[in-house]
Amino acid sequence: MIGGLYYRVLTGLSRRFGPRVFQVGAWFVAAGYYAFFPRRVAASASFYRVLQPGRSGWYYRWCAWQQFQRFTGVFLDRFLLQTGQPITHSSEGLDTLYAHLDRGQGAILLISHVGNWELAAHLLKRRRARLPLMLYMGARQKEQIEKTQKRDLADSGIRIVVAGEDSAAYDTVEGIQHLKQGGLLSLAGDRVWHDGQRTVAARFLGRRVDLPAGPHVFALLAGVPIFYFFSYRTGPQRYHFSVMGPHVVSPAARAQRSATLEASAQDYADHLEAYVRQHPFEWFHFRSLFNETADP
Repeated sequence: MIGGLYYRVLTGLSRRFGPRVFQVGAWFVAAGYYAFFPRRVAASASFYRVLQPGRSGWYYRWCAWQQFQRFTGVFLDRFLLQTGQPITHSSEGLDTLYAHLDRGQGAILLISHVGNWELAAHLLKRRRARLPLMLYMGARQKEQIEKTQKRDLADSGIRIVVAGEDSAAYDTVEGIQHLKQGGLLSLAGDRVWHDGQRTVAARFLGRRVDLPAGPHVFALLAGVPIFYFFSYRTGPQRYHFSVMGPHVVSPAARAQRSATLEASAQDYADHLEAYVRQHPFEWFHFRSLFNETADP
């Protein structure tokens, strides 16, 4: 949402005059996107129409405005963290995940576009410096802010794998090796990166969606469980992290693999739906998730 040059200017001014400059500048960026990118507004409004049917068109546009403005908090808190400002968090389920890793066993950490996963990754790494975290991210070459995001994560000691359309086989081998060595592999469960990516069908908010099959395939092939991770903002510079699991992906027979993958994806989609309903304006997925060609 914030272009690379503008982001650098904004952070430079904020370092000199205080974070209030960043907050105001980001607000105007979000307002500009809302005013001059009607397709993005329409995509967000259509999501809220599915989430909360039966309301007026103005209500859904108001929801989109709230979503856009909440998203500026992602950039603000990233800036505050970089400048040494305190970001606090509460959590549930993290001890179960850490105990699993302490036994030398790998796991999938399945994240989503609810809340601020980037900030969560930084805070988790600070809390547990030797956390063996590998993060798979999609490649969008033209987005300078995303390049900055990847660089900052890598500088904190998180191993980044940029998954492109031409590198699927290598990515799979590297990920499975990391898991079998007791590592933690993190992927987004609600974002398909490219057209050639393998997907699995599920129901989300009563609609058909195609979710990435990769996380569930990794868990099956490597023989490791999946932990769901959700985060949301509870106030200025405060977050709550929720880890759910372990969820095992293990078919009783080879012929049941496809059904097992579908069941795993559906279980994740059910948990994702529950969190989105609880925190609707923390949903920062700005594309249509629904399969428009499928029956609703």
